[in-house]
Formats: sequence, structure tokens, C-alpha cells
Amino acid sequence: MSKRGAFRGGAMPGGMNNLMKQAQKMQKQVEEAQKQVEEMEVSAASGGGAVEVVVKGNHELKSVHLSEEVVDPDDIEMLEDLIVAATNEAMRKLDEQSSEIMAKATGGLGGGLGGGLGDALGGLGLGGGLPF
Repeated sequence: MSKRGAFRGGAMPGGMNNLMKQAQKMQKQVEEAQKQVEEMEVSAASGGGAVEVVVKGNHELKSVHLSEEVVDPDDIEMLEDLIVAATNEAMRKLDEQSSEIMAKATGGLGGGLGGGLGDALGGLGLGGGLPF
């Protein structure tokens, strides 16, 4: 009598080796995508270009460029707000571009493999609810 959920003959359709090769290929693609993201630089501006920031793929602020006209000693608060706005926009762009790169690497199984791959493997009888 076969166990519930087991495949006949104890083998999976397509073979376990094929599944492992696909998983290894995806792992390599994810690693390459992560490297690509780390090397990215994204810029954004605020105040009509008066403030421009550059953010690196690891979410570090690389540089801040200020136009002379935006530096007003009597209105430091406006300059601070412009810097924050430009930085937030650069971070948003970085996250968006990173998600696109990771989605391509994972074949649309979910950014960073969250939930999607575990659910897909669960459909093959390999334990849905995996943490990836």
C-alpha cells in the first residue's frame, strides 16, 4: 500500500536529479542577480534638481550634490527636507529596480524567493510552507 502523497514506484515525475539541477541553476541566477544589485547605483533629485543624491545597491548613500541656490543659511529646514525627499526617492527606485532584477532571476517565483518557491515545491509533494 502506498503512503499518502507518495509517487508510484517511489520516483518523482521528471526525476529528482532534474529538480535539483533546476534548483541549482536558479540559485546561481539569484546569486548573479544579487551581485548585480550590489553593484547598482541609483540617483534621484528634488527641488527641481537643486538636490541630487546617489544611492548604492547596498542602500548606502554614496553622494549628495547641492546647487548653490538651495543653500540658504536662513532656511536649513527646506534643504533638509529636499535631501530627505531625494534620498527616499532614490531608495524607492533602487528597491523597484532590485525587485525587477530578482524577479527575472527567480522566474517570477517571488522577490527573494519569499513564499513562491516553497508553495511551488509543496505542489510537487516536497513540503509546502518552506521558508523560501
